[in-house]
Amino acid sequence: MTSQEIKAIAKQLGADICGIGSIDRWEGAPLQMDPRQIMPKAKSVIALGFRVLRGSLRGIEEGTFFSNYSAMGYGGITYLYMPMTVINLSKIIEDEGYEAVPMGHQSDWRAIDNKGFLKKNWSRPVAPGKAAPDVMVSMRIAGFLCGLGEIGYSKMLLTPEFGPRLRIGIIITEMELEPDPIMKPGTLCNKCMACVRECPGGCIPADKTVKAHIGGYDLEWADVDMSKCADVFRGAEKLPDGETGDYIEGSTKYKASSFSPFYKKPKVLYNSGQAICGARGCTRACMVSLEARGVLKNKFESPFRTQKQWTVDWSEEGIERCKPDYTPPYAKPAKDRDDAD
Repeated sequence: MTSQEIKAIAKQLGADICGIGSIDRWEGAPLQMDPRQIMPKAKSVIALGFRVLRGSLRGIEEGTFFSNYSAMGYGGITYLYMPMTVINLSKIIEDEGYEAVPMGHQSDWRAIDNKGFLKKNWSRPVAPGKAAPDVMVSMRIAGFLCGLGEIGYSKMLLTPEFGPRLRIGIIITEMELEPDPIMKPGTLCNKCMACVRECPGGCIPADKTVKAHIGGYDLEWADVDMSKCADVFRGAEKLPDGETGDYIEGSTKYKASSFSPFYKKPKVLYNSGQAICGARGCTRACMVSLEARGVLKNKFESPFRTQKQWTVDWSEEGIERCKPDYTPPYAKPAKDRDDAD
């Protein structure tokens, strides 16, 4: 089976794009992020890209429909659509006589945190020299090493087709396949800093970066404050000492931020979908910039952003000014309702 055949099948199964990297490209990878720890005899890594529909970001852009991005563009891809695709492609590879490990963003058991440090008292290696379970291969780095795109300043994988509007799944396999060329850094990202300017929590610094030598290239991206991002992601604003809020159930440390219209954080969808900020800086601002430059292959009739970005005024005056103005269909007059004052 050739690389071209693998790519054709991947797209038939539901992937939007597919790239292949030889396992030697992971030479020097951190132990806890090395696919060879999972499959010592691996020859290739197949990266499959799944687009986040531009329309799934529309409701957050307008401030009217938030669950669609979390469900369809985040949790649904991660926990439903992507696993089906990588599992079914892995079956075909195994039918050819080669072992295959399907992987996606399902990393709940990983031994490292979002910064790459080992979690305290989480797990331990089963033998000297082995990684602690669970190994978590970086999907963005895998996308880069398999030739799908480059790592942008925001640390997001940027592809020629969709920019940052993408989620990645991979297959680690013993099958030896012809690799794709790695995209030269700077092909798409021109460091316009739109991601820095528009991140609502200021999580992407303009003056603090991470440098790494990966795949024969010197890479540099922002040293993103992942702890702060975890709060911003959920539409939460951490309160100063001495103040209390009830935005997040079970915590008194947060209030609703100016980019969350919810009195309290909505429930989680698919174990992870709670993206209230809608990736405003790292995805939406970057996408707007790339589309304006005309460098993406996925073209649209109309621009994504058509008006000034909204914010929510949570002062008493703001709440009073923006009360819902809605009459339910078939509603009884207020004087005839049981709940009427």
